[in-house]
Amino acid sequence: MQLVEQHVICHSDSRFAVIDAAAFAAKNLYNLALYEVRQAFIFEHRYLGSAALFHLIKHTDAYTALPRKVSNDILRQLDKNWRAFFAACKAYRENPAAFVGRPKLPKYKDKTTGRFLLIYDKQAISRTALRRGILTPSGLAIEIQTAQLHIKQARIVPRAGFYVVEVVYEQPVHPLQGNPALHAAIDMGVDTLAAITSNKQGFVPRLVNGRPIKSTNQFYNKRRAELQAAVGTTGTTQRMERLTIKRTRRINHYLHAASKTIIALLVSEGIGTLVLGKNPLWKQEVDLGRVNNQHFVQLPHARFIDLLSYKAKLVGMQVIVQEES
Repeated sequence: MQLVEQHVICHSDSRFAVIDAAAFAAKNLYNLALYEVRQAFIFEHRYLGSAALFHLIKHTDAYTALPRKVSNDILRQLDKNWRAFFAACKAYRENPAAFVGRPKLPKYKDKTTGRFLLIYDKQAISRTALRRGILTPSGLAIEIQTAQLHIKQARIVPRAGFYVVEVVYEQPVHPLQGNPALHAAIDMGVDTLAAITSNKQGFVPRLVNGRPIKSTNQFYNKRRAELQAAVGTTGTTQRMERLTIKRTRRINHYLHAASKTIIALLVSEGIGTLVLGKNPLWKQEVDLGRVNNQHFVQLPHARFIDLLSYKAKLVGMQVIVQEES
């Protein structure tokens, strides 16, 4: 299974300017390629794949501003976005009720503030530096310490005011040690983030406290409302962005810690099957009152389910996502 090691590059980091320039160049290439694809699709009713697009723009300044492998990955990423759009349109025609709106064409990145994802595969990473525990992407004069040796790729993801360097590596899946006939079920909530029970005889049900996340969201909503009132517009400020980043990191840390503890508990109990409750569109159709709606909608239950799922699969546990009723 592929996992990710993350490194945050803040604005004060000396490596930020180098990464920012590369991400800006990646944005230029993405917008140029998107323009060619949109023009062909809208006016000629045909789709330009990544191969045809490559031969069309391979001599442009936007393409040659980055290493060839990185530029090709940007074109492939654009191709994935369009194919996802076509798949969404097909699914929308078959069942419009499954969507909250009609799928839209891929959009351009902002001309000045827009940045785009950078992907470096194994051939675009220095092997010599990697043996010393240092990640050095091709064309970037930066070094990043890493504990991984068998790297699949490195991604540089633009965020609001910072970058995240994601090191993708392989993690072996351990064989199942528990009994597949023993099931554990988890029900998601608000004050109780997760209620855990099992069909194993003698299993003591557990509750995972959801109030720390609820408290974090309450403070975030209150403080952001104060800052928004001071701004007096619908825009945002750097202070508001920092507040959002801190809230997101705090919640992610809590979800990681809770999911790790739950899986460790199930492994110690010898449980081989995990059942997770999830309702489709439960956030869009919730009707618990104005205050309770806000508490419920802001809890990242889908994120929590994803964390539980991949950590359970790493220990060989079967995962079943089931509609709650």
